[in-house]
Amino acid sequence: MPIRINLLAEAQAARDQRRKDPVKRSIWLAVLFVLLMLAWSSSLQLQSLLAKGELSRIEGELSSRSNEFHSVLEQQNQLNDVNNRLRALTSLATNRLLYGNVLAALQESLVPNVQLVRMRAEQSFSLVDVVKPKTNNAGKITPGRPASSTESTVVLIEARDTAPVPGDQVNVYRRTLADYPYFKEYLRTNEVRLANLSAPQRTPDGKPFVMFSLECKYPEVVR
Repeated sequence: MPIRINLLAEAQAARDQRRKDPVKRSIWLAVLFVLLMLAWSSSLQLQSLLAKGELSRIEGELSSRSNEFHSVLEQQNQLNDVNNRLRALTSLATNRLLYGNVLAALQESLVPNVQLVRMRAEQSFSLVDVVKPKTNNAGKITPGRPASSTESTVVLIEARDTAPVPGDQVNVYRRTLADYPYFKEYLRTNEVRLANLSAPQRTPDGKPFVMFSLECKYPEVVR
């Protein structure tokens, strides 16, 4: 039987020993782990870039919608201002004091021995500045208030009582005006008030008379 001698057995044993070396396997595992970490990090960076792009797109849409929202609010405020002005003009046109009606009522409320001398109207206005609407940081809107004015009107009627007993017809004339439909409607709860009564006087031909003033105060009107 022939004897076989492997002259390379020692070299093969050394090669097999190197293959089974744990340090070398650890190095390969470490390299593989580093490659996996690099791949995972790259995927995270890619996801971050995609998320930033989506965030930028959403922020752009929000900014666009925010501008549209503020534009709509501004237009709505302008519309409200125009409507308030129209209402104020309509109120002024329909609720203003018409002196023709006052003169007609005085003409139809005559009392014997009472002569109307003068009719005078006094009007005063108390102004209130406009308050603009406000929007806080949370988007809550505090409504504004349009400018307004409070109108006060007083009609003064000066007359002469020439009754045989001066002053007898003063209250009669006052009650006649207070009961007239026009004054009852527009004065509401306000009365026709005696504002002044002079001492008895005489005309150049010797007839006695007194001068008196009546006050008709209209309710205040906010415009």
